[in-house]
Amino acid sequence: MSATTAPAAAPLTTGDAELLLSVARSAGEAAGAAVSITVLDAGGHLLAFRRDDRAVLISGETSTRKAYTALQLNAPTADLVDAVRPDGPFHTLPTALDRPLLFIAGGLPVHREGRLIGAVGVGGAAPEEDHGFAAAAVTALAA
Repeated sequence: MSATTAPAAAPLTTGDAELLLSVARSAGEAAGAAVSITVLDAGGHLLAFRRDDRAVLISGETSTRKAYTALQLNAPTADLVDAVRPDGPFHTLPTALDRPLLFIAGGLPVHREGRLIGAVGVGGAAPEEDHGFAAAAVTALAA
């Protein structure tokens, strides 16, 4: 290995995905929220998904789009809201990609050793709550 080539970070495993899902689910349940949770790997492939039976059906699509947005832009979806306003730098981006993005809080990229390895999205509660549930999961994985 050359000095300029860093070793690749370990990819997001199904065990990691289950931990993310479990912590976000527990956080949602503790708040009395019925949520859906999606975990994607770095390639955008579904690793884990859970929809509370009490959650509205669209919450599953919402959590997936939040995760996909966080993964594609490597940023929390809550940080991207202003970027898609008409005067923002990304205002045409959702139509430029093959999958619609969702700029509402609740999607977070997942990093390991400073590298993007996946994303988690939570949908079904208020956006700020979804963000908190996703953040609890990412924090637990990093611990």
